Amino acid sequence: MTVPPIDVTDLLGHPGAARRVSVSGTVADLGTSVAAVPEDAPVEADLLLESVVEGIVVSGTLRGRWHLRCARCLDEFDAPFALEVTELFVADPQEDADEYPLEPHGAIDPEQMLRDAIGVELPFSPLCRPDCAGLCPVCGGNRNLGQCPGNHPQRDPRWAPLGDLLEQIDN
Repeated sequence: MTVPPIDVTDLLGHPGAARRVSVSGTVADLGTSVAAVPEDAPVEADLLLESVVEGIVVSGTLRGRWHLRCARCLDEFDAPFALEVTELFVADPQEDADEYPLEPHGAIDPEQMLRDAIGVELPFSPLCRPDCAGLCPVCGGNRNLGQCPGNHPQRDPRWAPLGDLLEQIDN
């Protein structure tokens, strides 16, 4: 992601102090075979930075666009996303804790937090629409587009060797 660190020296050591910031950047290499964030699509975040005794709490909304492939018909489409985040940045994060590190010079780097939040919410099985009919298992036609005639002969696969033998006899 191409988001610069955010200077928070004015908030450190002042519990209760807060400030709003907006950041924007792109995300590289974040996705799966069915869902990804396009590398050329900006991700925008409106964040509230709040000073607490432990460090800085960062909360807000992330907005962007997914590039998705329907799990039923394999058509590709784009859809917007909006995610809520609330994370703590501390000077010395514990190894097994869910905290993010504060930079030594009094800044936070929101990139890993944004990547983590988006990565966890990537759709597992996206659908182009709720009533997607998918692909025909026999001919592979997209049923949404009427590419499948729907009247395929139903043959029990256990009889397939006999059917092949009958075709050889007929020829």
